[in-house]
Formats: sequence, structure tokens, C-alpha cells
Amino acid sequence: MKSLLTLAILASTAIPAFAGQAPGSAEAPDIAVSSRDRFYTSDQFSNTVSVVDPSTNEVLGVIKLGEQTPANLSPLYRGQLLVHGMGFSPDHKTLAVISIGSNSVSFIDTESNAVKHVTYVGRSPHEAFFRPDGKEVWVSVRGENYISVLDGQSFTETGRITVPNGPGMTIFSPDGRYGYVCSSFSPETVVIDTATKEIVGRVKQESPFCPDIAATPDGRQVWLTLKDVGKVMVFDAKPPFSVFKVIDTGPITNHVNIVRNPKGQFAYVTIGGLNEIKVFDTSDYKQVATIPVGSLPHGLWPSGDGSRVYVGLENADAATVIDTATNKVIATIPIGQAPQGVAYVPNAVEKGDGRANLQPLAAANKPTQLVLTGINGKGVTQVSLFDQGLVQVLQAAATGLEPKKPYVLALSRDAEGQGALEPLANFMSNPAGAAIVNAVGPLRTSVETGDASARRYLVIAEGAGAKPGAIVQVQKLQ
Repeated sequence: MKSLLTLAILASTAIPAFAGQAPGSAEAPDIAVSSRDRFYTSDQFSNTVSVVDPSTNEVLGVIKLGEQTPANLSPLYRGQLLVHGMGFSPDHKTLAVISIGSNSVSFIDTESNAVKHVTYVGRSPHEAFFRPDGKEVWVSVRGENYISVLDGQSFTETGRITVPNGPGMTIFSPDGRYGYVCSSFSPETVVIDTATKEIVGRVKQESPFCPDIAATPDGRQVWLTLKDVGKVMVFDAKPPFSVFKVIDTGPITNHVNIVRNPKGQFAYVTIGGLNEIKVFDTSDYKQVATIPVGSLPHGLWPSGDGSRVYVGLENADAATVIDTATNKVIATIPIGQAPQGVAYVPNAVEKGDGRANLQPLAAANKPTQLVLTGINGKGVTQVSLFDQGLVQVLQAAATGLEPKKPYVLALSRDAEGQGALEPLANFMSNPAGAAIVNAVGPLRTSVETGDASARRYLVIAEGAGAKPGAIVQVQKLQ
């Protein structure tokens, strides 16, 4: 009897204290990293999906969904534009990829990398996630005020759920009972009963702009990010859905995801304006780590066993891999242009090498990296120029500006911004004094040329329109 009792104790202690990774439940078994797994990124400016083998951290190729600029400026009869959000089915066989500019959800077979269906929905969808039972796909149509509900097999729309204007993302409770929908334009998250499709709870957001939301595998908490004010919120995953905590995190706080490992359960948050990941213990909300990762971290997702976190670096055309035991970056992987959403799918490929229908990663120039600094010592703006052939897409991650004020990103013939300016983009800073700014043009030849008569310098000035005001940031000379 004693030996049986000892065996029982040993068997019970052999079971990990923490198992099951997001978006699954804590009761689900962990899945060790293997060559059958895949890590995917949705690449907004190359309109591709990058496919990575996490066992080797090798990019296997890309799935091409659309063309680059300027080819995609003509009437868009074929292909997708602004590839952005990403989710996957509970059986790990289907990837759901959102393209904001073409209002679509592309459903991709994870084994063959083939697009098996495209569903067109309303204006500017942002994210799509399967219900835990796989029967439905909920698409957050951020340009409107509803969730588009698709059948999980045919991928046709079966209904719509009216929500506050600008739904940013839906994530489900691990048991599938609730769908949590945060908003990007309204300061309210709603909780929907998945059986009745009725709103059963409301959570006041600290600001209107939530891009991302995650439910903990233990079914107790929901974490959401507030990009405009640089905060995360945590609320009770069950009625009455009370707010537990609001945490100041930093400018351009973007995505959040949950990791469970032998040390506990942790929330990993991308802070784009600081080029960092911040890690919080979900038991007491205390920050336990800060991880420098690279230029403008965006989406992130844990491996099937929680041993790693994969992070897309939006302004670096790369992904970094974090060892969650040490919270150190252990690899950097080149991928497509401007990764947005990401997904780690365990056991995505059961048969074959999973390389069918992939194209080589384009041998384009790496993005040109520039930095603007405040003339008063305040603020730093990271600028990346993504090569599209004859033109470049410019993306600037601005910080250190006055909150909620108009500014203009412009070109100047003078390194200090003196004299006439050529405006590129007018923008409004968010409540945290930050902004993401985009422009398109033959910009590399202007800012990198050695010809003094043709040279231009990037600056940020106050105001808007054709007559900007005082210069606040200037290009740091390399």
C-alpha cells in the first residue's frame, strides 16, 4: 500500500503546475516545440504571411496575398491589401488572416499553405478568431459597429452582433461561454453570451482605443491594451466583470498575450514607443521583467508549451524569440514587411514538410532606419522606410509630443528645419503624446543622397496644413 501511495504522489507531482497556453484552457496539455509547429506573421506592407519553423527559427517562405505599392493603387479586383490581423482554428488546421484595405478574411490551410476561401465583410475589419468549439468565426469589423459571425466550416456570414462603434478585437473565454469585444473608437468593452449572442456585461475602458485583448487560460482574467494612453486594463472574466487593475505601461502600448510556465502565469505586453516587452505576474499585477526587443514591437504569441514568446517587430521586418525562463531574446528572424498580428500554431503540419505554395522571402533592402530627436531634449521618433521598388512606405513611431495636438511630418532642406517645409503627413498626437504616422514616396533618395543640393531632412513641426509652426523634432544625423 505504501509503495502505491508513493507512486501516486510521484505521478501527481510529475504533472506540471501550469499547463495550457492561450487561447486554450489551463486544462489543455502543453505541446512541446517541434518542426510540426508554425509561427506566422501578417505583413502589412508586403501583403504577405511569413511562415516560420520554430524548431529551427527558420523562415520557410511567405504566402503572397497581394501586391506592393504602387501596384495595389490600381482597382483592386484581385489580391488583398494591408494584411493585418490573425487567428487560427481550435484544430490548428486553418489560419484566418484579416486584410484591412480589402475588407477580407483569407482562410489558409496550415499544412498546404493554400488559401481555401476568402470571405468579404464590412469596412476595415481588424481581427478574426474562432470560437473554442470551432463552429463560428467572429470578425471584429472595426470600421463599423458589429461583429460579423461566420460559419466555422463554410466561412459564410450567418449573422451580425451589434456592439459599440469600432470593435477592435474579440477573444473568447477558454470555455467558450463568453466573447469579450473591446473597442477602438468607443470607451467600452462588451461581454457577449456566445449562445444567445446577447450583450451580458459592459466594462468601461479608460480610453476609446483598444487594439488587443487576451483571456487568461485559467478563466479568471481578461487583459486589454489601450494604445492611445499607454495603459493596460485587467477585469474579471466572470460576472459582474469588475475591473481589477489599470496599469501605466508606456507609449504605443499595443498587444498583450498570456504565458503559463512553472514560474506562474504572466502577461506579456508590447510597448512600441519604448521598443520593449513588459512582463506582469497575473497574480498580483506586478511587473517582473522588461525585455528590449527591437523597433516597434507589435503582435506576440506564446509557443504551445509557454517556453517561448514570438514577437513581430513592425519597423524592423523581423521577429524576435524570447525564452520565457530567462526573459531574454534568443533569436531574431527576418520576415516580411511591417508584421502586425502574429500566431503560433502547434502541430500545424501533420504530414510533409509544410513548404508547399510558399514563395521565397523577397530579397528587398532592409528598411532604412532613421531617428528624430526633440530640439528641447524631449521625445524620440523612430522612422522606417520600407522599400517597395520605386517608392518607399514611411512609418514613424512618434513619442514625446504634447498630447492631443496637431503636428506635421515634413521634409526640410536644412538639418535644423529652418526655411520652407514640404509637408508629408498631418497627424494628431494621442493622449500619451505619441502617434503612428505613414507616408509614401521616393523618400530614400531624398533623405540618403550625398548630393547637398538634393538632400532633405525629416522634421516634425507644430500645427498642420501648408504653413506648419515651430519645429519640435529634427532628424538625428548618422
